[in-house]
Amino acid sequence: MPARIFFSLLITLVVGLFSGRGHADVSQGPNDPGRPEAVLVVHGGAGDLSRMMLTPFERNAYRSALEEALLAGYARLQNGDAALDAVQAAIIVLEDSPYFNAGRGAVFNSAGDIELDAAIMDGRSKEAGAVAIVQGVRNPILLARAVKEKSGHVMLAGKGARRFAKRQGFDLVGERYFRTDRQWRAYKRAKKARNGGVTNSNLSRDSDEQRLTWRERKYGTVGAIARDRYGNLAAGGSTGGSFFKRPGRIGDTPIVGAGVYADNATCAVAGTGEGEFFIRLSLAYQICSETARIGLVQSAEKAVLKDLASLNAKGGVIALAPVGPPAAIFNTKAMFRGVINDQGSVSIHIFADEDTSDNGL
Repeated sequence: MPARIFFSLLITLVVGLFSGRGHADVSQGPNDPGRPEAVLVVHGGAGDLSRMMLTPFERNAYRSALEEALLAGYARLQNGDAALDAVQAAIIVLEDSPYFNAGRGAVFNSAGDIELDAAIMDGRSKEAGAVAIVQGVRNPILLARAVKEKSGHVMLAGKGARRFAKRQGFDLVGERYFRTDRQWRAYKRAKKARNGGVTNSNLSRDSDEQRLTWRERKYGTVGAIARDRYGNLAAGGSTGGSFFKRPGRIGDTPIVGAGVYADNATCAVAGTGEGEFFIRLSLAYQICSETARIGLVQSAEKAVLKDLASLNAKGGVIALAPVGPPAAIFNTKAMFRGVINDQGSVSIHIFADEDTSDNGL
């Protein structure tokens, strides 16, 4: 082979190798061996509701919002972004929706105020950020991430979180932005029930005596977990807290290890349910801690169906390991949940008796 041709081929090979550096994983197809399957899972709360409790319009509205969240996060994953970015993108959509107990659709506390909690965790470094009882922040998940990356702390709460938001340039909104007619009516009914002798603690639990609708009693935290094409995990959650809660109450969502947890070595988890019990059990961390020992599904089932149920508490989790399909485990009649896989296939479910053999949710 003439030297001129040899060196020309060599230069072409070298240029091709260097031009692909840092992008090899991005250019691989979805079925290429050796690359983790990217996946995003979301939930929109759990509760004991039946099909009769949802109108066709409501069912479609919930499904549409979940699908929009999945597609928003999927776009980030397909762009080669980190799992953390996908989780954030998905939760923003759910916070902006009036149908979930997070952001715009959040519930009122017993004083008629809206106090928001959120957390996000990166499985690569186990860094996390959280906010609690914050007011006026349209997307608490964005503030939680700012806490993680710019505050030097893990959690900020109340007025301190609000001041931090202002310093970070967040545009604060008035309470009218968050107030939906549905949640305001629920608050007025609960206030009337309290004035009639129903205790504040009873209002946070199911009670036929109160005659409150499932919308007023459901556990509506939103959450997301993701695995990117580099094998990184992330988890996040956002909530308005329990319905008619005491002012200043903080649930499990902003508490790392209770409502959310992510570790590349084990799993990512986002939960929804009665937060006090999730906190007492360190439920999210417990699932990840035991995943390496007994498997993802088994550890999630133990945490929810055995440990949580043993305390007479209700709720559920979505969970994802470094490899393999995700899982959704809950002990309620329904949990709003959805998944999008590496090929862009979307699957959304609401009720416990739906056929989920195709995706494990």
